[in-house]
Amino acid sequence: MPVGSCEQHGPHLPLSTDTVIAEAVAARAADALRPDAGGQVLVAPPIAYGASGEHAGFPGTVSIGHEALASVLVETVRSLALWAGRVVFVNGHGGNVPTLDAAAGRMRVEGHDTAWVGCGVPGGDAHAGFTETSVMLHLAPGLVRPFDAVTGDARPLAAIMPELVAGGVRAVSPSGVLGDPAGASAERGREITAAMVASVVRRIGGGRADERGRLLDPAAPRA
Repeated sequence: MPVGSCEQHGPHLPLSTDTVIAEAVAARAADALRPDAGGQVLVAPPIAYGASGEHAGFPGTVSIGHEALASVLVETVRSLALWAGRVVFVNGHGGNVPTLDAAAGRMRVEGHDTAWVGCGVPGGDAHAGFTETSVMLHLAPGLVRPFDAVTGDARPLAAIMPELVAGGVRAVSPSGVLGDPAGASAERGREITAAMVASVVRRIGGGRADERGRLLDPAAPRA
């Protein structure tokens, strides 16, 4: 099940960016996993609203908050568990992570085979920069506006995190962009998307999760 958000992505990307990416990655991962699962891999419609409070103040952002999102995730798993043997959430929005940890962990305690995996890639920028712009140029180019003049805060996420936590995205980037979309291309987006899909397939296929329900890379050493 893809999990996204409805939030600002600068002046050049659509509000649905995280949902579009999560849905595409989930669909392509399912296609790759299906032959080894007897065809029994399904993709649910996405959860298109998430916890996006850090983007408050930018027009278009709609955040349902952590408590409401947790309830949606929990009740979704309980419903799916009546007929689905396993539920994996494919997450496209970093702000959803604490809620996914809590909800998936709770469902695992209840005995449900539930986990989650993200769509990130090593070295990707944080929000509406080169990474997401390239991916959207690959997946949905008609939704991408010109971005030659778009500027953002390109400092590493760790460097801006204190300001981000205290004042939200607007406190560090008036444009809403964390990163730099300059040089983004559909070709790079194709490569980045393929890397996202490969990571998700590898983690779902490995089936190993931590106590929070985060699927682990089977190639990573065990603790």
